[in-house]
Amino acid sequence: MNNRDTRGAASNAGEPKHSASRRRFMKTVGMSSIAAATSGAGIGQAFADEGDAPTPTTADAPAAGKTRVSFTINGQMKQIDVAPNVILLDAIRDELQLTGTKKGCDHGQCGACNVHVNGTVVNSCLSLAVMHDGDEITTVEGLSKDGELHPIQQAFLDEDAYQCGYCTAGQMMTATYVLGSSHIGDSDDAVREAMSGNICRCGAYKNILSAVQSTRGKV
Repeated sequence: MNNRDTRGAASNAGEPKHSASRRRFMKTVGMSSIAAATSGAGIGQAFADEGDAPTPTTADAPAAGKTRVSFTINGQMKQIDVAPNVILLDAIRDELQLTGTKKGCDHGQCGACNVHVNGTVVNSCLSLAVMHDGDEITTVEGLSKDGELHPIQQAFLDEDAYQCGYCTAGQMMTATYVLGSSHIGDSDDAVREAMSGNICRCGAYKNILSAVQSTRGKV
């Protein structure tokens, strides 16, 4: 989220807040939009239920040319056999079917694939799956708990902080890291700088910023 884009959106700053009826309408539309962006699951389920069942560990050797990797993802222990060149993004999406994490540029420039690894945000498209044996990983599906949206998810809905929704998962993962980091300031400029690696082609930067700032003190 860079200053150029936020300045471009600044002309909307004087617009009135959504009415209650519009918020109800947008919540209905938003449920469908976010669900579509996360492979069709309902909003209460899309960020939580995929991949809930733990993957059992096996004693047999991995197939020829593959390496066995075990890690905790969204609180569940998973074990997969992958080729050495498989990136973490593809392992998450293709092997574990956690498709909320999006494949965007494949060059670490858009942030759509961002996940948390051991509490730090990483571009999963630039990281090999075999590098993460024993790690703790959180994807967007792991943000909600017990069927309740994470505060940042609710804020994105309330503030209309998505349009097509494709960048939303990565934006949320960076936002939760920003909100939980004591070394990142709480000013608008500090948030813009911290989230500058996340690109929104729809230009919803103003609303994304509002969603992040409105979540302070709730996480």
